[in-house]
Amino acid sequence: MARVKRGVMTKKRHKKMIKLAKGYYARKKNVWSKASEQVRKGWEYAYFGRKQKKRDFRKLWIVRINAACHLNDISYSKFISGLKKANVEINRKQLAELAVNDSKTFAKLVEVSKGKSLITAG
Repeated sequence: MARVKRGVMTKKRHKKMIKLAKGYYARKKNVWSKASEQVRKGWEYAYFGRKQKKRDFRKLWIVRINAACHLNDISYSKFISGLKKANVEINRKQLAELAVNDSKTFAKLVEVSKGKSLITAG
């Protein structure tokens, strides 16, 4: 039976990991064991970061809506509650966009949430 030398595949695998570690500091970019450890850690952080990003954006939207609500003399919780009671289905991302870019429309939504009807009976 022929002797199997595995150096070619090992070197290929190591080079791939070192290439992924490009940009890291000190031995983390040169030494395979450290590079491998750091790249795997980076993948973990990236995974959790993708989940965290969604939470962070929701927090940002809520802060922006809250600021706009206080400019219109209503609290955030009463505003959201009023919209739900009025069956207005608009998500926080869109509300935040309106709060920042279109304050007149947002003010109309505040009136709807306060229960004051915008539709006049004719």
